[in-house]
Amino acid sequence: MYKRAALTVLCGMFCFVATGCCSSMSGSTQKALVTSDPPGGKATSVLNGATPDKNIILIGWDGAQREHVIQALEKDQLPTLKQLSKEGKLVKIDIEGTTDTKAGWSQILTGYYPAVTGVYSNSNYHSIPEGLSIGERLEKYFGDANIVTLAVIAKKGHVDNNAEQKIKLTDENRAKYEKLSRPKINKQGKKVKPDGKIIDINGDEYYFAPGKPHYNMSKNTDLFENGLVLDEKVGKRTIELIEQNKNNRFFFFVHFAEVDHSGHKSGENSKEYNDALISNDLWTGKIIGMLKKLDIYNKTLIYVTADHGFDEDQTTHGNAPYVFLATNAKNIIRDGRRQDIAPTILEAFGLDCNKIEPKLDGIPLTKEDNRTAAKIGPDVVKPKDKQIKKNSKKEAKSD
Repeated sequence: MYKRAALTVLCGMFCFVATGCCSSMSGSTQKALVTSDPPGGKATSVLNGATPDKNIILIGWDGAQREHVIQALEKDQLPTLKQLSKEGKLVKIDIEGTTDTKAGWSQILTGYYPAVTGVYSNSNYHSIPEGLSIGERLEKYFGDANIVTLAVIAKKGHVDNNAEQKIKLTDENRAKYEKLSRPKINKQGKKVKPDGKIIDINGDEYYFAPGKPHYNMSKNTDLFENGLVLDEKVGKRTIELIEQNKNNRFFFFVHFAEVDHSGHKSGENSKEYNDALISNDLWTGKIIGMLKKLDIYNKTLIYVTADHGFDEDQTTHGNAPYVFLATNAKNIIRDGRRQDIAPTILEAFGLDCNKIEPKLDGIPLTKEDNRTAAKIGPDVVKPKDKQIKKNSKKEAKSD
């Protein structure tokens, strides 16, 4: 929704730098306040010639497996990603935590482990606490009138923004909510946990469904538009919004989903999966083309990444921790982890990541990494009980 009514990525190309691991932050869910210096103060971007006046577009290729991307680059099937990487860098991104959509984009868009966001997997989550997302931090840092923050998203489920529900059961609504609390069957014909459940509060029964991860982001930024499904719709809508905001400082999150959908339907080694990567690349190129046409590409940074990969030659991504980041930014110095992307973007906008509270779990990709080796897999999320841990592993198999 609009907050302002007036708002009219070749093997050899990778940076082979050893990465390490950061310690998990204990479960703070307090509202985070950006305490870095305001524009005009001491905080300045460390990018080559960059200032906080730069625009940034974060483009998501949902479900893009790193090895498959490398192979497609070697075959010259992804010309946009190849050119972007020549201008800047293409680096490895490894995943600590569950390799699914909810966990992935929540970590990418905040820079935190699930202990902070509360988003462990597609089936174990609540709304990310207010103020933690990139868009929300930028709104606070620059001020509402000085930046436009927009999200154009293919998926409806898992990149969603519904509010928490707690509805008292009555004779009239009981059948409806009891049905909603039963397990569902996903696209692969497997039983999955329902969004809500029946709970007892002081002798009264309620239907309770946790808030979706991006509820607060959607209400505190300028545009959150999801459910567009097709790459073409996402691409055209993004291009339209870029034209409308060519004279504004902006941050976009653009999410393509056809790679993930094709992987689930036809498998990671299928022609359909490869064609979807080509489609993602095509529409990324069209977005860049519009930036060039409007003469604003030279002040716009592009970051392309994925929330998770895909299990080799499978239709699932239960253990798919290897993705990538491609960018035209010239100062990326190392490989990284999923939680390093948000700090990299915030720093590029001029924020001092050392002053952000709660302390970020990620480190900007422009900084040296002295962490121990990355802990690959869902166990790193350190859930509070064994059942959560079990669900985190099981539910990573879809979407």
